[in-house]
Amino acid sequence: MWPILAILAVPLIEIGLFVTLGSALGLWLTLLWVILSAALGFIVLKGVASRGPLTLTPRLNEFSDPLSPLAHRLMVVLGGCLLLIPGFLTDLFGLLLLIPPVRQVFINLVSRRFAATSVQMSNTQVDLGQGEWRDVTPENPSGKASGPSKWTQD
Repeated sequence: MWPILAILAVPLIEIGLFVTLGSALGLWLTLLWVILSAALGFIVLKGVASRGPLTLTPRLNEFSDPLSPLAHRLMVVLGGCLLLIPGFLTDLFGLLLLIPPVRQVFINLVSRRFAATSVQMSNTQVDLGQGEWRDVTPENPSGKASGPSKWTQD
């Protein structure tokens, strides 16, 4: 229910901000802001793409968190996409995601949320017990059928 309300609320908030801030700034400054923020978003996304693929091997060799650079890059891409969307609220969130300490706070919040979920899930135990097995080697290894299949009905 909350995601649907958020999807409906964001455009309404953006319209309200465009009306109030647009009237305070004027038409040309508002249009300039939209164009500059979209250009900044494009530059950010182009910069992320030009850095190439992310290698996690050095982080694994140092025994540090290998997902941290990946999470930071994902947050920068999200910030660039938010800057491409015209609007003052999305631009604010996009600019905030470009600041490394803000990204780190957001990553910590999300990782804590996932850690709490994984702790709840890890408390369940499954006992498989002693398993049975049987050899399923075909009777006729040549591959030619020696009669009707056991899987078909007569």
